[in-house]
Amino acid sequence: MAAPGAPRIDLVDGGVERELVTGEAVALDVKPTSYILRAAGAALDWLAFALLFVALALVILFTAGGLDQALRTALVTVSLVFSLVIAPMTVEVATHGRSLGKLAVGARIVRDDGGATTVRHAFIRALTGVVEIYMTFGGLAALVGLLNSRSKRLGDLIAGTYSQLERVPAADSVGYAIPPQLVAWAGVADVARLPDRLSRRIAQFLHQAPGMTVTAREGLSTELAGEAAAFVSPLPPVDAETFLVGVAALRRERDFRALTLERERLARLAPVLDALPHGFPER
Repeated sequence: MAAPGAPRIDLVDGGVERELVTGEAVALDVKPTSYILRAAGAALDWLAFALLFVALALVILFTAGGLDQALRTALVTVSLVFSLVIAPMTVEVATHGRSLGKLAVGARIVRDDGGATTVRHAFIRALTGVVEIYMTFGGLAALVGLLNSRSKRLGDLIAGTYSQLERVPAADSVGYAIPPQLVAWAGVADVARLPDRLSRRIAQFLHQAPGMTVTAREGLSTELAGEAAAFVSPLPPVDAETFLVGVAALRRERDFRALTLERERLARLAPVLDALPHGFPER
């Protein structure tokens, strides 16, 4: 049983862990980095640190020619440890979970509870990375990443971390007017506030609907209309897509009206809230 106040990860979107609920019951919509993006970022990091080792080894071979063979071997070994363990750990700690490959794909390593990683997490990931990435040419990391929903490699499972995708597309500000056949319905309809996830799915569908096939468009609109119907009364006698357009437009107008009224009330209360108590001197 989890300790009170501990964060919780909910499984949504077909089993992919997306919603992080903190101890204060605040839901955070986070998106793990996909398997392909993680592989691309790891390949870039592997190439960067491998080139670092080659550069250090060449420097040692060309500048330490007068040293005995045992000392040169020791220096090469130290450069190997530095390139594959110390350097990745230092970069990850200094950049707060980022590296060259992660910056390229827009990802960042975080703890399972969404917090920033520490030296301990970076050291565990770097040490296990020698085995699962360099010694097996990424085979072990690829296999483990296929077996869990957040594409974690072995080092992530041991350290309690995962790769969070931070480079997400900006939301499109697309507005829809209430269809003419729903104008009379909009005047009497009771449309409750939709769950945030359902609202985003409806907005995404309305934005992508023109590029969808007829079968997919009808099927998805019917599914979304069935979910939204529980928050609407009465239900208008129109097709599913028109119903979704009307619901989205009506909720937008009512939310905008509510926010406007709230702002006006706060503006009227501002002189009272900002003023000093009666008789209190100005200083």
